[in-house]
Amino acid sequence: MEIRPQDIERARNGDREAFGRLYEAVALDLYRMALYTLGDPQDAEDMVAETFLEAWKGIHNLRETDRFRQWMLRILSVRCKRRVARYIQEKGNINIDDYLEEGVPDTGGPRAEVRDAMARLAPDERQIVLLSVLEGYTMREIAGMLGLPQGTVSSKLHRTLKKLRQMLGDN
Repeated sequence: MEIRPQDIERARNGDREAFGRLYEAVALDLYRMALYTLGDPQDAEDMVAETFLEAWKGIHNLRETDRFRQWMLRILSVRCKRRVARYIQEKGNINIDDYLEEGVPDTGGPRAEVRDAMARLAPDERQIVLLSVLEGYTMREIAGMLGLPQGTVSSKLHRTLKKLRQMLGDN
């Protein structure tokens, strides 16, 4: 769904319907990012809901209206980092298997191998792979969303993709 600049302007002026259209335009992307980052569907839904609440309260602070999607992803990224920190604090360390979606049958094959390899990545690694490979964002856009230097994002993506290739036996 397309993000229309007039919806952003209307939402900035308190129009809930316009904000609803903006929600529809980015909700699935945000959910995917949260799910890949956190590994838990319920936590992903919570993070998306909290992100939209924060965005509604702060949309008047959005300076570059043409970067609405990136702004939303940045808010979500910060929230997911906080959630991961809480996981670590509660567990002492992360066992990613505890956070994978339950009840999904493992049918084997390449898709399951990729899913399992992604699950073994650190949350920040999964997030960068998701944004780059699956969502198609540039290194510059990802760096802006995550608040990291572009070179850091680029090198982290390179190392993570190399790690995934090794996990999948594709040296």
